[in-house]
Amino acid sequence: MKIKLIKNRSDIGAGTRGSDMGVDAIEIAAINQNNDYFNRHLFQDVETHNETIYNKNTNTFAKRIEHVVEQCQRVADAVCENLEQGFFPIVLSGDHSSALGTISGIKKAFPHQQIGVIWLDAHADLHSPFTSPSGNIHGMPLAAALGFDNLDCKINEPGDITIGHWNNLKNIGIPAAKIVPAHLVYIGVRDYEAAEQYAIEQNKIKHIKVDELRFLGLATCIQEAIDQLANCDFIYISFDVDSMDCDKISYGTGTPVPQGLLPEEILQIFDLFLATNKVGCIEFTEVNPLLDNKGNKMAETAFQVLDHISNKIPN
Repeated sequence: MKIKLIKNRSDIGAGTRGSDMGVDAIEIAAINQNNDYFNRHLFQDVETHNETIYNKNTNTFAKRIEHVVEQCQRVADAVCENLEQGFFPIVLSGDHSSALGTISGIKKAFPHQQIGVIWLDAHADLHSPFTSPSGNIHGMPLAAALGFDNLDCKINEPGDITIGHWNNLKNIGIPAAKIVPAHLVYIGVRDYEAAEQYAIEQNKIKHIKVDELRFLGLATCIQEAIDQLANCDFIYISFDVDSMDCDKISYGTGTPVPQGLLPEEILQIFDLFLATNKVGCIEFTEVNPLLDNKGNKMAETAFQVLDHISNKIPN
């Protein structure tokens, strides 16, 4: 299956600026390694709304949500079109709010298939405008994909306009939830709020922690995840680089968290999932070169993973 790179240089869902430069930082990493990766693969640029960052934000509970809705719609359309054309989309994104667009695009392309999601991340990204302490929508994509408002943990009173945009976000692609909780697997999540923990526990979402993965063995844990998704027709892997250990790699991401995964573990995880032949879309997100304390180390590490997995995808 031929790879198509979808470049989405948007960071309007994040709380810190700079992840819009993440795609270019990954390309620079390839250039500095004398690797012609980005000349060898077809690509598509997604138009962004990054200029809206200059607008005064008046929405406390879901910042710039009206523009995030438009951006996710653009990503969904690009992913859907490329899947329908037989491509293997690799989405290179700024902030993680775009994952809702990617999942929605997959479901639009395959409305009758069961979609499995592997969420490689330090964060659960399971907030809604009703529960978010920050209002940053890169912490909400999975809640939107699952159709979760989590009103049991409500701390905010978003107005009717915000709720309208939130409902639009939840209904991109098809007018319903895109995935079910049993088809979501967290790997490496270690920084989340009580509302997210409540949603995880109430919905029995599978969660493989870093120490568990190392204690039980990586292959054992990933096989459990594969078994969990046995009834899925299609698997999407969302790789937020903050799933990796910021102290061992770099702080070149918007919300770094220590004690994460190592690059060699990320490579093994991808290898095991790709071997199922069910993976049909992968996303890389949250590289922020403005925050990198080791030059361009985070992007270099992301490119190492990108180059590795691309060689595993049969053309």
